[in-house]
Parts: sequence; structure tokens; C-alpha cells
Amino acid sequence: MAIRRQDALGYQIGLLSRLFDRALETELAAFGVLPGQFPALVMLYQKDGLTQADLCHRINVEQPTMANTLNRMERDNLIRRVPDPDDKRRTRIHLTDRAKAFKTDLMENARRVPSQAMVGMDSADQDRVFHLVGRMIDNLKLNEE
Repeated sequence: MAIRRQDALGYQIGLLSRLFDRALETELAAFGVLPGQFPALVMLYQKDGLTQADLCHRINVEQPTMANTLNRMERDNLIRRVPDPDDKRRTRIHLTDRAKAFKTDLMENARRVPSQAMVGMDSADQDRVFHLVGRMIDNLKLNEE
């Protein structure tokens, strides 16, 4: 029996992710921010001065991926690395004045993407989407432990 793409959850989630990233890329382009950099910016907007390990843990990405992302962000004048005053083996990641200056506009643009994705859904539908996606994430995290 053939599997139809529209019946394959992995395909649907992958397609949604690609479309979401493309829309996010469009919304972030004016700021010189890439979709892969956005989660790190959000975490640093919440708490500036995190370590690379902190960011990896909070975003759930591997160290090499985060190192490459941070290198690009530093190159693009979004972050700066500062030696930890309490532990010289660690480096703290801080937002640049440039990244701080466009925070409000960047977040406003980024919020357009989920809003666009959920057009036509009432608040109960939106709550259900978040609930079900959260449950799937939790179920898959159990497999990692």
C-alpha cells in the first residue's frame, strides 16, 4: 500500500518547518538575521550574557551547530563574546547595541509568521495546535532520555 505524502506526519511537519523558515527568513531579512540565528537572539533577549552551553541547552542544538551560528552572529555584529569574570574558561555571549536596537521591530516581524500560519483558526483551534505539538515534543524528548 502506497503512503500518501499528506498522510505522513513526518512529511507534513517537515514541510511546515520549511515553509515556516522561508516566511521567517523574509520577515527577518531587513535586519540581517537568519532563521537559524533567531532562537539564539530570542534567548539572549530574555537573558543577555548566557554561555554557549546555556544556549545549546535552551535551544536544544549541538555545540558545533551553536558555535557556527555564534561565529556568523559575531561576524554580522549581532553578538560579542566577553570572558566570564568569574571563570576565565567560559565566555559570555552578549547582544550588541545593533541587536538591542531592533529587538522590538524584529520580534514584531517574527510574530507575523505564526499569525499567518494560523489564519482562519479560532483561539480554541490555536490552543489545540500548541497543546498537540507540545505533547509530540514531550513524547519525543522521552525517547532521548
